[in-house]
Amino acid sequence: MAKKRSYWLVKSEPFKYSWDDLVKDGSTYWDGVRNYQARNNLKEMKKGDRALYYHSNEGKEVVGVAEITKPYYQDPTTDDERWVVVDLKPVKKLKKPVTLAQAKADPMLSQMKLVTQSRLSVMPVTEDEFQRVLDLGK
Repeated sequence: MAKKRSYWLVKSEPFKYSWDDLVKDGSTYWDGVRNYQARNNLKEMKKGDRALYYHSNEGKEVVGVAEITKPYYQDPTTDDERWVVVDLKPVKKLKKPVTLAQAKADPMLSQMKLVTQSRLSVMPVTEDEFQRVLDLGK
């Protein structure tokens, strides 16, 4: 029996690495995570999992869906072995970005980690939350 796909949300400040940058590059490794909880979430990601791509600070909105293409490995930007990355690629841009304000106002998303632990840069998302964001994003 195939393993069920898991769902995530990854955050990036658009001036550092935007959705358009990911689309232009075709894929990237997700580096720079220096929070243990976020790191542990990276370690849980499997090939084929899907991630909501969130622009933090500017915009504060989910703008696209990415797919994990390689599970975690040592972060190539540091010699510190505590830190890891995953590879991801763009899947699709949302027709309409889903804002943090929308998520906070939506009863179906009230328990989403984006709402309850908004500072975390990599977080799990339930399948229902993932689908609700897709529905809101058309």
